[in-house]
Amino acid sequence: MTKRAIESLSDLQRAGLIPAPTSTLQDVADTFRIRMTPEMHKAGDAAVNAQFVPTEAEAVIRPEELYDPIGDAAFSPTAGLTHRYPDRVILHSTQTCEVYCRFCFRREGVGQEGALPDADMEKVLAYLRETSAVREVILTGGDPMVLSPRRIARLMQALAAIPHVDVIRFHTRVPVVAPQRITEALIEALDVRPAVFVVVHTNHAAEITEAASEALRRLTRAGIPLLSQSVLLRGINDDAQVLADLFRTLVRNRVKPYYLHHCDLARGTSHFRTTIAEGQKLMQTLRGDLSGIAMPTYVIDIPGGHGKVPLVSDYLTRTGTGRYRITDWRGGVHDYADPPREDPTSA
Repeated sequence: MTKRAIESLSDLQRAGLIPAPTSTLQDVADTFRIRMTPEMHKAGDAAVNAQFVPTEAEAVIRPEELYDPIGDAAFSPTAGLTHRYPDRVILHSTQTCEVYCRFCFRREGVGQEGALPDADMEKVLAYLRETSAVREVILTGGDPMVLSPRRIARLMQALAAIPHVDVIRFHTRVPVVAPQRITEALIEALDVRPAVFVVVHTNHAAEITEAASEALRRLTRAGIPLLSQSVLLRGINDDAQVLADLFRTLVRNRVKPYYLHHCDLARGTSHFRTTIAEGQKLMQTLRGDLSGIAMPTYVIDIPGGHGKVPLVSDYLTRTGTGRYRITDWRGGVHDYADPPREDPTSA
């Protein structure tokens, strides 16, 4: 196991994760940044390595792939902010991550700069103060938990001072990939008036090391609700048993599986992408194997900034007034009728 982060092809070669790099692989590394934490190297799992170790397949850029696949830029009223939905915004608090995922939809922008400059943050806060429709602030980046506890505390206090902000949501890989960062100082910084939720990004049960479980426990012990977000990735977790292991592991660690994302159309990621039909089939299989609390919603961010929608199978078809046809997870079809309403005057 390495004692410091892996950040180059030479680091990967010394760690035994790649042979001598080719010129194509060097071009990939020059375009899309490399970073893998010691904790993820320690996991020693091929499915984990594949999320962070570059391959020549990333040099294949398909015509449908986009620099900004979910359309962040089109909904940015000021630097560092995306306001796509009326009641919530995304605050890009930093461009830095503890790991750089090979399938990330912001893979060409992350790592270019560090924390959002103070002047830009002041403009963000001014916009939020003036926009009373905003109830939820989603902190992302980059990864907001790479910021120091002191900087996070300052941001949390500034957001808490805005009366209409009810929820602050962190989207982060840190509890899994760099669990040592989940300190008491960080947890104390999250203790503010708005409800704080942490959405943990993780894609395979092998990522949930003993240290990661301990970090998640520190968060839940502090009363912070935990959700998860995963990406459906070909060759990594596009298997019902692999996904079931991940979701059960998360639930054991008091993390509610929240979203399973269809892989975005980021440039150089076609080798990770399944078809929607394959994803729907996996979800149908999982529904028979897992309890409701372990089931995420399978979603896609419609390319071009049109928002997120669920990709659910058509389990329910209306056949008449109060009558339906329901398809179960095995493919069986069942008729269902709403029970007649009792007339309250007949009692």
